[in-house]
Amino acid sequence: MDFPSEIIVIPILFIGLPWLIMHYITKWKTAGTITNDDEQLLEDLYQLAKRLDERMDTVERLVASDNPDYQPAKLMHDREVDNQQLRELDRMLAEKKGAR
Repeated sequence: MDFPSEIIVIPILFIGLPWLIMHYITKWKTAGTITNDDEQLLEDLYQLAKRLDERMDTVERLVASDNPDYQPAKLMHDREVDNQQLRELDRMLAEKKGAR
């Protein structure tokens, strides 16, 4: 009795191959997204960067008060042009938190 190869080949073509393709498409889509842990880490790093920026502003003000020849950094915390991107990032984070 000969075993017909069509019994194996047809299910592999119509069930196995589409399943394999869909499986890897799903893997590729989920690999490119940011997880909740990643978002939390980014938010923590952002808050840390803001605190460090405030500390640098304080240090620069102290140095400037002690040394009249001191030239502050080109980016200044009280200039609108320098804070525009930071405000945009704050707005996006607030919207993201509001959406949750």
